[in-house]
Amino acid sequence: MRPVASAGQVTGYPLLRRVGEMVRGDLKEIYARDLRKWLLIAPAVGVVTGLVVTGIAVVILRELWPAVLGFYLKHWWAIVPGVVLGCGVAGALMQFATPDPNEHSTEEVIRAYHDHQGRMDVRSFVPKILAAVATVGMGGSAALEGPSIYGGGAIGSWMWKHFVVREGSRRAAVMRRLRLDDRERRILLICGAAAGMSAVFRAPLTGIVFALEMPYRDDLAHEALVPSLIASVVAFVTLGAFLGTAPLFDFQGSTTFTHTDVYWSALLGLLIGLIAVVFTLLFRWGRRMWIDWSWPHWLKLSTGGLLTGLCGLGFLYLYPGNLTPLGPNYEAVDMILNGHHGSLQLVVFGAFKLAATLFTLAAGGVSAMFVPLFLTGGSLGTAFAQSIVHSPATGLFAAVGMASFLSAGYKTPLAAVVFVAEATGGHAFIVPALIGAAVAYAVSGDASASGEQRLHEGERVREFEA
Repeated sequence: MRPVASAGQVTGYPLLRRVGEMVRGDLKEIYARDLRKWLLIAPAVGVVTGLVVTGIAVVILRELWPAVLGFYLKHWWAIVPGVVLGCGVAGALMQFATPDPNEHSTEEVIRAYHDHQGRMDVRSFVPKILAAVATVGMGGSAALEGPSIYGGGAIGSWMWKHFVVREGSRRAAVMRRLRLDDRERRILLICGAAAGMSAVFRAPLTGIVFALEMPYRDDLAHEALVPSLIASVVAFVTLGAFLGTAPLFDFQGSTTFTHTDVYWSALLGLLIGLIAVVFTLLFRWGRRMWIDWSWPHWLKLSTGGLLTGLCGLGFLYLYPGNLTPLGPNYEAVDMILNGHHGSLQLVVFGAFKLAATLFTLAAGGVSAMFVPLFLTGGSLGTAFAQSIVHSPATGLFAAVGMASFLSAGYKTPLAAVVFVAEATGGHAFIVPALIGAAVAYAVSGDASASGEQRLHEGERVREFEA
C-alpha cells in the first residue's frame, strides 16, 4: 500500500500548490469583510430590542389602549380631557426628564446618524418611552413605530459601548478580535432601528428596508445591510415567541388585478402624492411654529392634545360608531380593510386623521406617523375604488393608497410596498402598489415629513462642486 503524503510532501507538487493558493485567495476575497462580529453583535441587539418592543406592545395594545378606547366610545365627554391628560403627561416627562424635549423618536435616530456618528444619549431612554406610552395610549394620533425605532436605535448605540475596543479594559483582548471601531456605531444605530421596526410590525423585511431608507430621501444606508438583516430577523422571532407571528392586519380581498387596475393605481398614486405634499408642508410649518413658541413644553403638548381630542370628538359626532381617528388605530385599519363605509365617510376620516396627527406630533407628541399615513392612504384608496373606479376590488386600491402615502410622506418607496405586503398579507398587490408608490414618490419631490432626512452626501458634494 502506498503511504499517504504528508502536508509537507503535498506542497512539493506544483499543481496542488497552485490550487491551494487559488482556494485561499478565493476564500480571502469572499470573507474580506469580517462578518463574524455581526454574528455576535447583531443578534444581541435584536434580542434586546425585541424584548423592549414586546413590552411596549403589551402595555399599549393589550392593556392601556383597549380600555381607554372602550371608555371613550361609551363616554364621549372623556375624549378631550383624556387626550389632553396623556399629552400633558408626555410633555411634562419630556420637559423635566430629558435634555431636549423636541428631540425624540425617528428624528433623533436620523440626527444621530448624520450629526453624531450614531451616538445617542440613552440617559433619557426611560422617560421618552414612558412619554410615548402616554401619548399613544391615551389617544394621541400616532402609533408604536416611534418608540420602537427610537428604542432600537438607542439600544444599538448603547451596545456599541460594550463591544468597542478600549485600551486597557478587561475585555480589550476579546473585543479586539471583533475589530469594531468608532465608525461602526452608525451601523449599530441603524441595526437597532431596523430591529425595532421589524418587531413592532411583525415584518422583518420592512424593518430592514425602512431602516436603510430612513436616513436619506434618495438613497440607502448600504453599510448597515447585513447587521440590520440579522437583527431584524432575531427581533421578529423574539417578539413572535410572546405575541405570535401572524400578519398584524387582517387583509382580505381579491388576489388578482387587470392592466386597467394598473392605470388607476398610477392615478391614485398621483392624487395621494399631491395630498402628501400639502400635508408635509403643513406639518413642517406647524412643527416649526410649535417649537418657536415660548410656552412650556407640557403646555404646548396639552394644546396639541386638546386639538387632537376635538378631532376625535368631531368625527364621532358626524359618524357615530367604533371608527375614530385617535390612538394607535390598529383596529381602524381592520375596519377599513374589511368593513363597509361610505366614500364620504372615508374621505372625512382621512382628513380628520391627518389633522389629528398634525396636532399630536407637530406639538411634540412622542411617536411617529407611519401608521397614520398608512391608515389615511387606505381610507382614501378605498374611497377611490368605490366612487371613481367603481371597482369591487377595494382591497387592491386600499393597498395602493397605503403604499403611496407612506412612499410620499416618508420618502421610503420600497419599505412602503414591502410593509403593505408583510403587514397585511396582500402579496398579490405588490405590482400595483409599487406603481402607485413610485408615482407618489416622484410627484411629492423632496417633501418629507421628516425634517432630518437628507439627500445623499455624494449628491451634496457634487452640487457643491458644481
